[in-house]
Amino acid sequence: MSSQVARAPVTGRVGVAGVVALGAGAVLMSSQQKEAKAEADPAVVAGAVAAGAIVGGVAAWFVAKGQGEADAAAVENKYASYWPRKVMILFGPAGAGKGTQAPKIVEVLGIPQLSTGDMLRGAVAAQTEVGKAAQALMKAGDLVGDDIVVGIIRDRIQQEDCKTGFILDGFPRTIAQAKALDRMLAENGEAVSTVMALEVPDSILEERICGRWIHKKSGRSYHVSFNPPKSKKVNAEGKLIPGSMLDDETGEPLMQRPDDTATALKKRLASYHGDTVPILDYYAARGVNRSVNANQDIEKVWAEVSAGLVPK
Repeated sequence: MSSQVARAPVTGRVGVAGVVALGAGAVLMSSQQKEAKAEADPAVVAGAVAAGAIVGGVAAWFVAKGQGEADAAAVENKYASYWPRKVMILFGPAGAGKGTQAPKIVEVLGIPQLSTGDMLRGAVAAQTEVGKAAQALMKAGDLVGDDIVVGIIRDRIQQEDCKTGFILDGFPRTIAQAKALDRMLAENGEAVSTVMALEVPDSILEERICGRWIHKKSGRSYHVSFNPPKSKKVNAEGKLIPGSMLDDETGEPLMQRPDDTATALKKRLASYHGDTVPILDYYAARGVNRSVNANQDIEKVWAEVSAGLVPK
């Protein structure tokens, strides 16, 4: 009596170990079939075939399960300090170093940094419902309201790259916006998990701002004195040659923002202290605030930032 062994596809996590397990089941099945043939009982033969297939399949399942659990454990070990979904707000006045520290946070947590301006432009370009509403307001010369901005954020954080978290940069700027954000997050049982505030005395910021250079595409930030690009050159009088300021990674020209001036800074600081700083008090009672002394070496700032990524 000939027998046929049903074959299941071996894919993904089963791999070589799964094949070995299936083989072990087949050997057992073959052994049982031989004994069954000696008894010349068709019912016993059928039972042996079934038993062998079950043993092989169960063995393969346990191997696959073990490999899957090992992979899951590796991921869990990597992110156990940060997850579930990280909802971070990054605060700091102009020149505090958000442009330097944010990419490091993104790399460590594997979550995107979301700029309100970028999200708004993206929604308009994609012609989403909230994007169309925002476009109509802007064409009419009106400001885009908080409800529209929150709607754009709601759409954006549903994308795959935000599955495990996201960093909000530039929002909220007022208590009203913070409350609107909280209501939106609460719809899915979520809340802001970390408010990271980079703190620098106002007296230090002017030198930082006026010497800052930016790589427009990536947002990488440099400073003519504190964090110059490798390409920086000065003339015989020791003055900076602007054309030498190039991005370290791409070699593309860096730029200075039009509002990176002493006059513009005073206005921006007044707005920051008047509208944004109170948000820190709003979130303080929840125990999610992390204060970072950003008036020190970049490495020391990062040490405080990285320590603040782990929930208390």
